[in-house]
Amino acid sequence: MRVLGVDPGLTRCGVGVVEGVPGRPCTLVAYYVVYTDPGDDLPLRLLHLDRSLTELVAEHRPDAVAVERVFSQHNVRTVMGTAQASGVAVLAGARAGLPVQTYTPSEVKAAVTGSGQADKKQMTAMVTRLLRLAEPPKPADAADALALAICHVWRGGTRSRLAAAADRVRRGGTR
Repeated sequence: MRVLGVDPGLTRCGVGVVEGVPGRPCTLVAYYVVYTDPGDDLPLRLLHLDRSLTELVAEHRPDAVAVERVFSQHNVRTVMGTAQASGVAVLAGARAGLPVQTYTPSEVKAAVTGSGQADKKQMTAMVTRLLRLAEPPKPADAADALALAICHVWRGGTRSRLAAAADRVRRGGTR
């Protein structure tokens, strides 16, 4: 399974692509950071992000997209930009007909490090180790995007199958 992970941000949006199967080590395909100029108008920044993510989805042809779920922050301005970038990422995956799954930061931390309370340094170290990289991915946005992709490979398939099974039961079928 090839997964494109997105750590949404309006100024810096991390993108990471990995391949793998649940229970096995993942392999790095690529990682990027999409930058937008804070001096540009919001519509131009979102358009640049949309074009960049759409191009990366087309280039890497993932089987799924994993996006960090926006959580409440104290800085409303920051959370708004992050939420808008997240929406663009979800749209880029949906437009390509791909399944899109969102994960909270603690879900990603737990999947990658074993602790939902891990800090950025621990996360980056584990991503580096799990992908057998010579150096940590930089900046942190890229490492976070790779962690999201790893999380989806290891947890997303199971999560999607459980949701599909629950949906079938609700509709009265068992297949």
